[in-house]
Amino acid sequence: MRRIYLPIAILFAATILFTIAITGCGKKSVKSNEILIGEFGSLTGTTADFGITTRNGIDLAVEEINKSGGVLGKKIKLIVEDDRSDPAEAKTVVTKLVMQDRVVAVLGEVASSRTLAAAPVCQAAKIPIISPSSTNPEVTQIGDYVFRICFVDDFQGAICAKFAVDNLKLKKAAILKDIKNDYSVGLADSFKNTFKKLGGIIVVEQSYSEGDTDFSSQLTAMKAKKPDIIFVPGYYQEVALIARKARQLGITAPMLGGDGWDSSTLIPNSGGALEGSYFSNHYDAAMGGPEVKAFVASYRKRFGGKAPNALAALGYDAMHIMADAITRAGSTDGAKIRDAIAATKSFPGITGSITLDANRNAVKPGVILQIKNNKFNYVATVRP
Repeated sequence: MRRIYLPIAILFAATILFTIAITGCGKKSVKSNEILIGEFGSLTGTTADFGITTRNGIDLAVEEINKSGGVLGKKIKLIVEDDRSDPAEAKTVVTKLVMQDRVVAVLGEVASSRTLAAAPVCQAAKIPIISPSSTNPEVTQIGDYVFRICFVDDFQGAICAKFAVDNLKLKKAAILKDIKNDYSVGLADSFKNTFKKLGGIIVVEQSYSEGDTDFSSQLTAMKAKKPDIIFVPGYYQEVALIARKARQLGITAPMLGGDGWDSSTLIPNSGGALEGSYFSNHYDAAMGGPEVKAFVASYRKRFGGKAPNALAALGYDAMHIMADAITRAGSTDGAKIRDAIAATKSFPGITGSITLDANRNAVKPGVILQIKNNKFNYVATVRP
């Protein structure tokens, strides 16, 4: 999720001019017994599964918070916007949330490219934003009102490389990345740098663009180099297609990826082609204690028996951290909420104990999962 087209200073200037231009669109009145929090995500489009599961986790948290009395004696009202999996739309809907709906804070997005597009709006307006799962390092560099509760790609790429070398004892890797996706590019860079430092060799690098459906040429080039493993730091839709084509071409090397693989559609859409492959993730429901088991049970009851993935758990944690920060701030003032979020230490989240560092990034462990017998199976925990 690394690609940025404008220097940060120019991006801020453009954002401020844009927000000033739309302030005449009208403002909604806010009920005195409500605290408005905005959420934006990909409820439709190429990564709709990400947006929907994240929203489910956030909705469950809001229901629990309101049932227990709300925050500061008020109910949380969530205003949700669909960015249609598009960075430009993400900026537009967040501008609406901030300037028209007058939310006091924002949650979102999963994809770093969309958070990178939208977060400058919040920074310019001094409205705190927490991304549940945007992992590109540049996200929180936008400014001091921008936070995340997930690990960053530098950590995620490093643990994937370390796992490939130390646990799987593999030495030759190929990389197939999405050049239009900041997340994929950043994760690929991190993996490559660590893999080489550990004595591994990158035998070939290939690329594609989100939405592609034919990966024959890239995979044919990879087959000729005989890699021990193929690192595919993409999203679940393309990963499933890549795996199918790789097996059709006779490539037997296992694949390895990041949290972008975490979707209930990945295994069925891959048709068994990812059996034996691995990916890094934020948590695994099977390894948790009583709190995790209670969350899984509540989620299943609320959403028709479906099991929560890591994105649902991160959305749930993000909402609870936001509510906790507003409570500790004792106010809905943006600066006070910002300070309270920044002071978050050892928060007992579903995805682990969450502490935010000086750069507003979460310090927390990651896990490695393996696809085996048509399920995601826990393999190892890797701590910072």
